[in-house]
Amino acid sequence: MRWLRRFATTPPGAPRVVCFPHAGGAAGAFVPLAKELAPHVEVLAVQYPGRQDRRQESTVDLRTAARLVVNELAALPPAPTTAYFGHSMGAIVAFEAALLVRPEVLFASAARAPSRVDVDPGLLDSEQALVAEVLALGATSARVLAEPDLRAMVLPPLRSDYRALLGYPGNRSRIDAPIVALVGDADPRVAEADALVWADHTTDFTSRVFRGDHFYLIPGLREVARVVGAELAALV
Repeated sequence: MRWLRRFATTPPGAPRVVCFPHAGGAAGAFVPLAKELAPHVEVLAVQYPGRQDRRQESTVDLRTAARLVVNELAALPPAPTTAYFGHSMGAIVAFEAALLVRPEVLFASAARAPSRVDVDPGLLDSEQALVAEVLALGATSARVLAEPDLRAMVLPPLRSDYRALLGYPGNRSRIDAPIVALVGDADPRVAEADALVWADHTTDFTSRVFRGDHFYLIPGLREVARVVGAELAALV
């Protein structure tokens, strides 16, 4: 598969969660969630172009990414239940995918709603600004960014993703599926009030607040997995 990665084995007929990574992120960010949900839930993680094994490929805008992901999903054996889980930028890509092919539920994690995407264009002015943003969000350690070779791997896809976010026109549409907004109580970029705006994009909305920052799902993995599993079980 070009766009999708599978990190754990699940039996046929398992519910499916399609996971969309954050800006600068890769499919591997969801390895822990895939293992935590296995073998009862199949996790397919999106691998955007411009990173890791797709490093030589050109990046695309968010709507194009969504369209290409759902095209690849359509070629797979169907699952009885399909959910989308998008973290940060990935929540916007997941929402655009949901407008094309309806999931049973959309998990919008650590993200502003598609009608309220807000990115500081100054982040693209210099490498220093981009590094400061990464450190503020806690996505990458200062030790990694201090290494020139590692920084050269991390920053280009991140810069491309922020450029894609800046080019995103916004979207006030609603989807005919439940949305569950997830947010960390110490997120420096997405407050609980920001997450609640996702209610404008569906008629069936709930939210959950976790302890932690923008990447609350790393220390809160088991709790997040429980929430995802419970939502999927309720759909059966």
